Amino acid sequence: MKASTVAFAASAIVTAVATDVSIVRPNEPFLPNNALPPSHATSDGASIVKLFPNLGRSTTWKLISKTNFEGDTGEPEGMVRVSDDRYFISAGQWTVPTTKYPQPINGTDRTPGAGFAHTLIYDGQGKLIANATLTKPGDIEYHTGGIDYDGRYLWATLSQYRPNSTATIVQIDPLTLQKKDMFRTNDHNGGIVHDTITGDLVTLNWGGRNATTWSLKDYPHGFTPLPGFKAPKSSVPDPSFFIDYQDCKFLGHYALPEAMAARVSDQGSKRPIMFCGGVATIGSSFHLGGIALVDLQTMLPLWEVPIAMTSDLGASVTQNPIDIAVVDGKLRIYCLPDQHNSTLYVYEAA
Repeated sequence: MKASTVAFAASAIVTAVATDVSIVRPNEPFLPNNALPPSHATSDGASIVKLFPNLGRSTTWKLISKTNFEGDTGEPEGMVRVSDDRYFISAGQWTVPTTKYPQPINGTDRTPGAGFAHTLIYDGQGKLIANATLTKPGDIEYHTGGIDYDGRYLWATLSQYRPNSTATIVQIDPLTLQKKDMFRTNDHNGGIVHDTITGDLVTLNWGGRNATTWSLKDYPHGFTPLPGFKAPKSSVPDPSFFIDYQDCKFLGHYALPEAMAARVSDQGSKRPIMFCGGVATIGSSFHLGGIALVDLQTMLPLWEVPIAMTSDLGASVTQNPIDIAVVDGKLRIYCLPDQHNSTLYVYEAA
C-alpha cells in the first residue's frame, strides 16, 4: 500500500525526532494545489461566533454526509479540515496498554504503556494520502491530542498517555508533515490552539480541567531538552463541568454577540475565542457530548450546546476529533468519533 517513504530530518535550531512519512498516493499533494488555506481566524471565525448563539438544546442537526476513512485509523484524537478535500488527523497507535496502579505513584495513576503518534491525511472521499509517524520506538510521549491550524502550521501535543505526567508541544508543517519540537511541559497536555493575534499557545491538560498559556514571543531559543521544562505564562482552571474539551480551534478575537456578552465582565473589549468539542462520562456508562465557544484567557464557556447524536458504532459524535465551518450561511460540524474503523460525520444546524 505504501508507494514511498520519506524521512525528514530535524531542523538545526531545534531538537526534533525525524518524522517518517509513508506516502500512499504520491500523485496527490498534501494540500490541494500545494496551497496553504486560510485559518478560521482569517476566514469564517466571525461567522461562527455570530451564528453560534442560535444553537441550543432544541437545535435539529441534519446529517449531511457520512464518509468512511480507509484503513485502520488507530485512535483518532484531533482533526483539522483545511478544505472539502483534505482532513488532517492526529491519531494514536497503542502497542502496550497502560495499566492502573493500586494507588498513585509519582503523581500519576497508571503505567506509561507504549505506542506511536501519527498524523494522517485523508481526502474528501476518505482515501488515505499520507501517514506520518511522529515518534520513535520507546518514546514515552506517544499520545497526540487535539490539533489546531493557524494558516501556516498545525499545532499538536505529544504526551504521556496518563495524567500528571509530561508533554512536548510540536509544530507540524502541513506541506511536508515535518515536525519541530518546540518546548516541554511537566503535565499531560491534550487540546491546543494558537492565538495568532497574541502569539500565545493555549493547551488543555488531562480531561481539559486546566488551561495553560505559553508565550512563543517570550521563548525564541527553541526546544528545552530533558530535564528542563518551559514555564507557562499563566494557568487557569476550567470552571465548566459540562464536557471535557478534547479538540479545539482558534477562531479569532471578537466583540461578543449580545447573548454572550453578559457572561464576561470586560464586555467592551474583543475576546479571544476558541471552538471546542468533547464528551463527559457521567457515572459508569452515560456519555454526554457537546460543543462550546470558550474564552481563551478565562476558560469561561461563552455558549455551550449538548450534542446527542451517536455514530453507527454507538460513540458520541463529539468524542474526539471535531471541526466546524460555515457553509452557505449555516453552521456545520465535522466529527470522527470511532476508533480503528472511522467514519466522518458531517452535520448541519437546521
